[in-house]
Amino acid sequence: MRIYLTILLMLIASTGLMTAQEDVTECPYFSVTTENPEELQFSLLSTNVDATISGVIANVVVEQTYFNAGDSPLDATYVFPMSSQAAVYAMEMVVGDRTIVAEIRRKDEAQEIFNEANEAGVTASLLEQNRPNVFQMSLANIAPGESIQVLMTYTELLVPNDGVYQFVFPNIVGPRYTTSNEPWVVQSIENAVPLAQTDLNILLKINAGMPLQAECSSHQATFDYQSNSARTTVATNPGSDFIVNYTLDGDQIETGLLLYEGEEENFFLSMIQPARPDLPFESPPREYIFIMDVSGSMNGMPLDLSQQLMQNLLDGMNTEDKFNIIYFAGSSAALAENSLEVNPENIMLAQNMTNGQNSGGSTNLLPAMQRALNMEGTEGFSRTFVILTDGQVTVETAAFQLIRDNLDEANFFAFGIGNSVNRYIIEGLAYVGEGKSFVATYGDDVDEIAEQFERYIERPVLTNIEADFEGIEVYDIEPLTIPDVFAQRPIIVFGKYEEPADGTISIYGDYGDGHVAASLDFADYAEDTEENIALKYLWARKKIKLMSDYGIGSNEQDEISIEEEITQLGLDYSLVTAFTSFVAVDSSALANQTEEAGNNPDDGVFVSNDDLLASSIADASLFRVVGAVTEVEPLLRLKLNDPDNLATEQLTIQITDINGRLIETIRVQSDQIKEILELDLGPLSAGIYFVSFVSEQQILASEKFMIKR
Repeated sequence: MRIYLTILLMLIASTGLMTAQEDVTECPYFSVTTENPEELQFSLLSTNVDATISGVIANVVVEQTYFNAGDSPLDATYVFPMSSQAAVYAMEMVVGDRTIVAEIRRKDEAQEIFNEANEAGVTASLLEQNRPNVFQMSLANIAPGESIQVLMTYTELLVPNDGVYQFVFPNIVGPRYTTSNEPWVVQSIENAVPLAQTDLNILLKINAGMPLQAECSSHQATFDYQSNSARTTVATNPGSDFIVNYTLDGDQIETGLLLYEGEEENFFLSMIQPARPDLPFESPPREYIFIMDVSGSMNGMPLDLSQQLMQNLLDGMNTEDKFNIIYFAGSSAALAENSLEVNPENIMLAQNMTNGQNSGGSTNLLPAMQRALNMEGTEGFSRTFVILTDGQVTVETAAFQLIRDNLDEANFFAFGIGNSVNRYIIEGLAYVGEGKSFVATYGDDVDEIAEQFERYIERPVLTNIEADFEGIEVYDIEPLTIPDVFAQRPIIVFGKYEEPADGTISIYGDYGDGHVAASLDFADYAEDTEENIALKYLWARKKIKLMSDYGIGSNEQDEISIEEEITQLGLDYSLVTAFTSFVAVDSSALANQTEEAGNNPDDGVFVSNDDLLASSIADASLFRVVGAVTEVEPLLRLKLNDPDNLATEQLTIQITDINGRLIETIRVQSDQIKEILELDLGPLSAGIYFVSFVSEQQILASEKFMIKR
């Protein structure tokens, strides 16, 4: 019987018990299992972070080194924090002098591969997502005296707040309360051991494309500035989040363009950065349409808060602005047919009508939003919709889609009102509308919240923005249309382009009483394959978030489910999602096992020696497994990367099982070589197998595959 010991090594030691009233879970932590708990000596030696910010995108490589100083092999599970915007797209595992590149798989397939490798005594690692901001690394069969390095790479979009960009490398996942006993949440902290001596080394490079100023608010850090970039290094220990804030200088509206040329696709990102919020400029006149929920769920305190908030917002408008109010429950009513001028008479009319509202009826949000969209806008005005509601509706996806289809009609902001706000729809309305969400609950300072909101929306810099491409073919553009640029945020346009990159993107917009036009020539910007690699994942991450969080599919006219769309994006772009995981198996260890078993071919064991072991990982680019293999259809498909130059003399394909036993040898003839090579494996049970190309007793390349039930 195997004896297990679970020890939690937490970066911050804490005390207490989990109750329904008090959340005590903190991360990162380890759960370590071994057959000899008295000999357990395991640690995370160091975490090295190499982060590069290109414009508004961070690309981060995290290398973690684990060491088993005990006398027995062990398994470990490591739960750690991650930015909720992060897209993890690569992982490698280094064992000794061997580097194993992880594969992205469907989540259940990855778990099965990991489990079978663990049972076979093979070193393996599995990276999966528990929450968008909580990830889990599982390690299997770490040998005594062995160190393992795991490298993972992620990217995220940095969105400014009040003109300040913030990069955070998180160290702590806040406490979580659970009633479903999720394994990563439920944990005992009695044996918690602090890891204060673990090294945390951070290298941060910021390539802003324009002058910048940076400051680290969490650690002592000095920045080295060169042209439009900044660089800093920090050597410390875990314990608090690493936080860097930076601002972009300049009193003019500036633009920038980032390019990345990939093997199959090319990506671009264009950014419009408004003037800094503390600099004077002429803001265009504004038109506000307030969409106010007066349904039954708003009865009492929520309606009181909403009325108070509306009064503050009306008092804060400028005389050159225009406004209107739509009140909705089961049906809707408008203050006026079209927007009114801001003057004392109209403000009094609006306040009397607002204060006279009684709550009751259903919450029919969509018709109210459509009614606002159908109203005639005022030419030359920045048009903004402000939705005030508790969000107690079941039409979230339809509301998100309505906003997404009308981003060129208005700016959308959401205000959650009350103590039982449906934050999902409030945050979703803002996210899909490229805006910002606010929430006011009982006991909050409504005056302060209204002031924060006014500061955010009162300064539209550019309105009626259009992007025009000439001389270049572009596709998969996000966002679909461009809302106004506010002083608090930039506008980002990103997508893909066909070669060559010698066209232009022109941005047009209204600025105060005048017009702004800026053109960027693609040929003036280098396709930086190192610094801008994260661009290729930005649009995929956006689509995944829209689908996973807000139910907006990109193939809404066909029968593909959103779950399958997310899965395919994860597989196509090597992204960890709720349905895809990274798995790495030290398959070369299997060759060691079979070599110990003997070299007699009659034993049914794959022949191995040091030379074969070295070459088995030398050329993984020779072929790759494509498609699924099942017990019902045991057809193995191999995509040959260079079939024309593959020498077939004495070339064989060998199939081995997870333990290295030879299953089948197939002689390859020259007339069989084509781009996709299909092999009928015959009756084989579900499990993990390896396919290898062998020539003259030398393994040219190997890859594992799985036969599913």
